Formats: sequence, structure tokens, C-alpha cells
Amino acid sequence: MAKDTFLNRKITLNLKGELLDLSRPVVMGILNLTPDSFYSNSRISSVDLALERAENCLEEGAVFIDIGAYSSRPGADDVSTDEELRRIVPVVEAISKRFPEARLSIDTFRAKVAGESIEAGAHIINDISGGELDEQMFETVARLQVPYILMHMKGNPQTMQEDPAYNNVSLDVVDYFEQKLYTLKNLGVRDIILDPGFGFAKTTDHNYELLNHMQNLDIFGLPVLVGFSRKSMIYKFLGNTPQEALNGTTVLNTIALEKGAKILRVHDVKAAAECIALVEKLQER
Repeated sequence: MAKDTFLNRKITLNLKGELLDLSRPVVMGILNLTPDSFYSNSRISSVDLALERAENCLEEGAVFIDIGAYSSRPGADDVSTDEELRRIVPVVEAISKRFPEARLSIDTFRAKVAGESIEAGAHIINDISGGELDEQMFETVARLQVPYILMHMKGNPQTMQEDPAYNNVSLDVVDYFEQKLYTLKNLGVRDIILDPGFGFAKTTDHNYELLNHMQNLDIFGLPVLVGFSRKSMIYKFLGNTPQEALNGTTVLNTIALEKGAKILRVHDVKAAAECIALVEKLQER
């Protein structure tokens, strides 16, 4: 296998003046501050538990920690902006103080939450809605000049799984990114990560078709993040549960790495870090 594959491609992100090299894929550990996350083992209910989770993620090899306070599982209850801020800002402040080396991503579709979280010490905005649920989001990202994770989704967490339909899911996602990137780049947003949005407004067949053609995203020359971790596209297909879906997660992460993924967003950091190490070893041959 050639050494200039996308797995080894040099890509950098500017994290508040720190230039992070993504020539080697990295792990993003999930930190859920929601009481109703689909994976019950991931729910965090206090600052102390959040600090413990952050420490574990860093020790197991996470380069990023993605902090979310609004459950994006299908059919999740709405959460007010004030409640989202109440949950997330103290945790960002506490982790930034205890672990200043931690690179924090904020999983939110709200510009106000994004802005206040960056001010509190976070580095990246991870927006599941691609700016569709808050018209101020793109301008906020441009003003803050922080990396932005642009995800594909239709509708919102309450409606996204109501009979999602595509002409061709892979090409439709490419068209979506092309339009969004045009807007973001015209606003001066420099560092963008693409997330195909596995599990968001997609059937099981859509998810696997999208993964099968994920290399179509190579045309943008941007880092790609994937998030399969313990999702229903794995456990419903296999007939088990989120608690039993780690093996399936690792399989899909391996395939995504071979197709150019740069960031694995996961609940299980150690397993994902080992997955990256083994795929890298294979690419040496």
C-alpha cells in the first residue's frame, strides 16, 4: 500500500495557536452530560465524574474530548439553551483547569452555547446540524476562528428518522458539503472537519452505503470524522444492544480508517487507539 495514502496525509488544525498535525488519525473521546444518551454507560451527571471521564480518555490516548449536553439520539427530548449552558460550561472550565493539555470539542448546534464554551476553554465546535438549526452558527465560527466539525443531517433530533429519503445518499452528502463549504469559506472559516453523520437522518442501508462510498469525500481535501460508536446501525443489524456493540464499532472504524478517516469519535478510547495502531502497521507494508 502506498505511503501517501489518506491515512498518512498531512493535515493540520489551528487550536487557539497550537498547530495540531493530523497526518496520523486520532481518537475523540465522548463525554455525555445528558441523562438520556442512548448508551447508558456514557452518561455523566456531575463535574467530578466529568473530570474522571476526561482523565480516563486522556490516559487511554484520546487527542480530543467531545463534550455534549444535548442528547442527539433519535427522538430525544428538547433541552433549553440555558440548561445546555448550565450543564456544559462548568465542565469545560473544570477540565481546562485540571487538564490544560486537553483539546476540547463542544457538541452543540447553538451559537450561544458554542461561543460561551469556547470562552470557557474549549477549542472546537462540533455542530450536528451544519448550521441549519441556528442561523448564527456560521458567523459565530468565523468570528471565533476555531475549527468547525460540519456534519450532515436532515431535520433535527426529534424528526430526523421520520422516513429519511435520498436520490443517492453518498452523492447527496457530497452536494450538501459542497454548498456548506462554499458559505463557510466565504465567511473566512479556515479549519473544517467533515462528518458524514452516520445514524443521523439515515436508515441502516443508507449508513452502510455511505460508508461503502466514503472515499467520495476525498475530493474536498479535508479531514473526515466518523462516529459509529455503539450506534443502532450496528446493534440493531446484529440483533444485540449498545452494550454489546464494541466489536462492531471496531470493525466499522477499521473500514473507515482504510477509506481515509482522520478522527474516530468513540465511547471506548483504548479500543479505537489500538485500531488506529494496527491499521497503521498494516499500511507500513
